Amino acid sequence: MLQINGLFPVPFAFDTHADPARLNAALRSLFIAREKEGTRYANPGPITLRNKPLFESTFHLFSWPEPEIAELREFCLSRVRQLVGELNNYDAATRQRLDIHTDAWFHVTRRNGFFGVHNHPLASWSGVYCVSAGQHDVDDPDSGLLNFLHPHIGQAMYVDAGNEFLKQPFGIQNFGLSLQPGQLILFPSWLLHQVLSFHGEGERITVAFNCSMKLRPPAASL
Repeated sequence: MLQINGLFPVPFAFDTHADPARLNAALRSLFIAREKEGTRYANPGPITLRNKPLFESTFHLFSWPEPEIAELREFCLSRVRQLVGELNNYDAATRQRLDIHTDAWFHVTRRNGFFGVHNHPLASWSGVYCVSAGQHDVDDPDSGLLNFLHPHIGQAMYVDAGNEFLKQPFGIQNFGLSLQPGQLILFPSWLLHQVLSFHGEGERITVAFNCSMKLRPPAASL
């Protein structure tokens, strides 16, 4: 019998907060207030291509003292710890020795805002949490998509009936996500991605974070 295996898959993880309406209301209020303070909380040295309808904060979000930030941080990092533990076959004791360093920030995107192609050096895992999806233009299904570029550089060298409609995870197309409030996605930091232009009303608000980590030495036995 023919055996089909995937040899180079890219792991993604998905979850949804148990009570997103309550948490997201608090986060939105905080982020809009901080955005209004202008340069105090704005990224002072933006690199990735973006435009004026997108506000990006500084990268210290997870160190803020507000309880809603602490709740979000715990939700996100507990899922990172679970993902890393499962993919690396770490037992419970090893997972407890995992130290996670993070950079975290928020984006507020209004009509026509976008964020260009990038990845996240000096991190192994990245995540995006959706606070608000905004009101999408029903005639533009690509509005505000979190779009992941296919990592196989030669995947579209030649397209015909033999590979055009390959089922996942073998497809050759990019992967776009229309995030929903409360949704969390985790992915490898090396993977190139972008946010397509948002053509809706209101605000598209997300939190992004990067994780680098190391294992503490086991405690010495007595």
